[in-house]
Amino acid sequence: MSIPATRACETRAMPTTCSPDEAAALLWTTDLVGFGLGPALPPRFLTALGRRTDWEHLVLGGNLLLGLYDVLTHPKVEWRTGFFGPVERAYFDLGHHISLVPAGLRQMGPILARMAPRVMAVHGRIDAARGVVNLSLHVGGSRDALMAAGTDPNRLLIVEDNPLLPMTSSIAPYENTIPLELVDVVVAGGDSLFELPEDAPDDVARQIAEIAASLVVDGATLQTGIGSIPTMVAAHLASGPKGNFGVHSEMFTDGLRRLHQAGKVTNANKGQLDGVSVTTFALGTAELYRFLDQNPQVAFCPVELVNDPTVIARNRAFTSINGAISVDLYGQIVCEAVDGHQVSGVGGHEDFVAGAEIGLDDISLVCLPSTATVKGELRSRLVLHHPVGAIVSTPRHHTGVVVTEFGAADLRGRTIAERARALAAIAHPEFRTELERAARTFGRPPTAVGW
Repeated sequence: MSIPATRACETRAMPTTCSPDEAAALLWTTDLVGFGLGPALPPRFLTALGRRTDWEHLVLGGNLLLGLYDVLTHPKVEWRTGFFGPVERAYFDLGHHISLVPAGLRQMGPILARMAPRVMAVHGRIDAARGVVNLSLHVGGSRDALMAAGTDPNRLLIVEDNPLLPMTSSIAPYENTIPLELVDVVVAGGDSLFELPEDAPDDVARQIAEIAASLVVDGATLQTGIGSIPTMVAAHLASGPKGNFGVHSEMFTDGLRRLHQAGKVTNANKGQLDGVSVTTFALGTAELYRFLDQNPQVAFCPVELVNDPTVIARNRAFTSINGAISVDLYGQIVCEAVDGHQVSGVGGHEDFVAGAEIGLDDISLVCLPSTATVKGELRSRLVLHHPVGAIVSTPRHHTGVVVTEFGAADLRGRTIAERARALAAIAHPEFRTELERAARTFGRPPTAVGW
């Protein structure tokens, strides 16, 4: 099959359907291809790229790989990403060309616009009756880039159509679809969907979740991150007496699904975008995907809306529940690297922590176990200072409330000395005395004594 790499503006034919290998053949040996995040990545197309061996300089830009793809092992291929998931870490450790672009998810749209990749590719579900491609589990910051590629006669828009993807909803004036007529090539899909299993919570996670859930008020608008602790917080709320919640969350999770199914989510009093749970992508179990299919209760919207701190702050009693890797006594948060080694990304962490500090009825809960075992060594995750080379994802002036299994430290409006003492007080007992002693020196002039 031969499909020209450019097309005439005057004629708008419906897309050509082809095999993954035929779609891969449309790329130049030196080319630039843009993708979205996680579930937006087209698996059959990426697999087909690995069957070509003639690459001279192929740059692929996307976030959070959900599968293993041989194309990334080619010496002339680079994967540029804003999020180091398990797959990125594995390929990076093997010495392949995996490059981090430090940015949150809200910056991905502008980055794609500046890159202007010749080819954009996405995993979606064609809705022939409406003449659109439903972007399903991911809108994020890539929809504008997909539209730009589809309207440019010198660029190529490839859609991998997968009927197994849920047909998700949005809310006017926002869209989670693109017009089918803008698509150049459709690749037939059908691969089973990636499922993210829920972490089994341990006793520490349960204790943290119980403390965090106690800080959530009736009628709060919730954002939850990924992991066992936010899942346990949602479980506590689903079985407890509180309710009438709203949802405004970058990621829609199985925990939020459970809250919906328990009748705890009404979205009645958020104060904006009432009536729907607002999100920009979803990842989880098959049960989550079934719940989202043709469900108007959940609206997939662009990340520039969902992750905007000023929009976040307009929600009533906004409550952000996220994790962290470590927090120092100043309140600086590390959430994407361990000992300087990249293990995730910024995502929307800072956006939601910052958004939850603006309103008087808002609260940001950063939840983490007090310790971690690294290479057989027990370490405190509340530290005096982050080590040299540590990557701070969220600055101290945004941090609200930090929660461990030993309690909650509310840093809002506190002095440097008060913050340090509050954080030391929720450290593990094995490290607490040392941290409390160090905390007594915070906020003091260098020569001060006797405080």
